[in-house]
Amino acid sequence: MRAALPVLVVLALIGALWYAAVPFMNIRVSLDLAERMGETVEPEGVNVRRELSVPTLLLNNPGRIGETFRLERPRLPTPGQVLSELWATSGAMVLEGRGFSKRSLIYHGWITLRSTLSGFALGLALGLAGAVAITYARVVERSLMPWAIISQTIPIVALAPMIVVLSSQIGVEGRGLPKAIISAYLCYFPILVGMVKGLNSPSDQQLDLLKTYSASGFQSFWKLRLPASMPYLFASLKVGIAAALVGTIVGELPTGAISGLGARILIGDQFGTPLAIWAALLAAAILAGLLVTALDMVQRSVLRRRGMAA
Repeated sequence: MRAALPVLVVLALIGALWYAAVPFMNIRVSLDLAERMGETVEPEGVNVRRELSVPTLLLNNPGRIGETFRLERPRLPTPGQVLSELWATSGAMVLEGRGFSKRSLIYHGWITLRSTLSGFALGLALGLAGAVAITYARVVERSLMPWAIISQTIPIVALAPMIVVLSSQIGVEGRGLPKAIISAYLCYFPILVGMVKGLNSPSDQQLDLLKTYSASGFQSFWKLRLPASMPYLFASLKVGIAAALVGTIVGELPTGAISGLGARILIGDQFGTPLAIWAALLAAAILAGLLVTALDMVQRSVLRRRGMAA
């Protein structure tokens, strides 16, 4: 309960701010709909209302504030509307036996999860290999690390279409590999940096002690450097898995995918259904939370077995 209380307090504050922002975001839409239905609004005329600020419109139409919470296509839906849409496209479908229907967010979440895990595995392999090379080879540190840093300055929204085009040019069929590459691109860097810090965390005295025991380089790595890097590794993995999920969702946008949470966001934007967009965003947030929680459980188990505090 002590661990959950801060999280619940933060969620309550976010929910309160969210509800408070709904009238400000939706009042113009509410007034436009009311005027089309022949109801009296103040002032009349869309062009006239554009010249007025949102607080002024709210003060002139206090009776319309309640309607801003019930719009079918709001600019900003309420948390209750988003949760209802999420339930209708996930939990309700599971109860109906249609959990993996193509209209279900569970199905689309599974598509995104597969690419996320593939990209995360690729990014993990690249990050670990790069960290070991940087730790043991000075020339690699001077050559690889600057390029790794520079690579993160390229916006992923600009890089993703290039990866998709290049993949199609070299004959790669399907959308899975481009999404995995984009996902790996975002997640390898925090793993690389964290592992470089972790592998270099043992003190000179500890390294000298192993040398007095005539330990080989591999033994020093396996017995000292790798165990010492575990806390850094898991901290990096938590950041990396979240970045991998973001990369997968971004990668689904330029690929023309029709499945996946990113595809649901894009389709919702094209068809003007904000609730579908927000439900997909909330599903992505829940998926990220589950992935980070799973890594946290693995971390506690591994560190406990090694006699370390999680």
